[in-house]
Amino acid sequence: MKLASGILTVTLAAVLSASSALAQAAAGDAPKPPRPPSPCMNPGPDSYQSFVLHNVNQASNDANEIYTALRNLLPAEVKSFLVSNQNTIIMCGSSDEIALAQRLLKDLDRPKKNYRLTYTVTEMDGSQRIGTQHFSMIMAAGQQTILKQGSKVPIVTGSYSSGGGAASANGAVQTQVTYLDLGMNFDATLSALGDGVSLKTKVEQSSVAQEKSGVGEQDPIVRQTSLASSSVLTPGKPLMLGSVDIAGSTRHLDIEVVMEQLP
Repeated sequence: MKLASGILTVTLAAVLSASSALAQAAAGDAPKPPRPPSPCMNPGPDSYQSFVLHNVNQASNDANEIYTALRNLLPAEVKSFLVSNQNTIIMCGSSDEIALAQRLLKDLDRPKKNYRLTYTVTEMDGSQRIGTQHFSMIMAAGQQTILKQGSKVPIVTGSYSSGGGAASANGAVQTQVTYLDLGMNFDATLSALGDGVSLKTKVEQSSVAQEKSGVGEQDPIVRQTSLASSSVLTPGKPLMLGSVDIAGSTRHLDIEVVMEQLP
């Protein structure tokens, strides 16, 4: 009797186990509900939108960075395209996805902060001050700004005959000339950083030396002093970038910079 009861229990357990497996298999084989069609398949007046970026320019990479962030945050099925020459993003999606894109772009496409950067270059001979010059530029965060002041010096690089042959006394000779930019050259890029800004800059001073070149009498010798640095600026607080000796003399240049944030 006990043996028959045990056999019956095992049989019932096997039947229940098989029924559960069949139920799970049937549930797994059940068709999934169809995904609603994308609004981009049959675009309507509410399924696409054009967003104009107002605080970027074609010379920078801002538009690409904003578009990349938008594309990565939206669902993969949302279709979008960046028209670089118009700083415009075209998007096709549901009303909720378009509303999400509007909120994201409102946070990403913000006006850039403007700054006034002033360089002070002091030429010293030992402890004696010879002269001081100030150079100011207005710039936006994240954009490169270049300021040059000086002269263009002509350099003869060659000559040729207008007849196509070698230069000679019988033919008209054309002289090839190139020009060197000499003077002060400032290259600066500011990036917002908390309460201050990060400055990446290069300052160059070049001039014609009094001595003559050994290559040709018409070729000048150019003296050049260059300083490149990366630093953090606090508004209104001057920072000494460095002091550079002027080759061939007892003089040196002290280069200082100060930054002011504009309203």
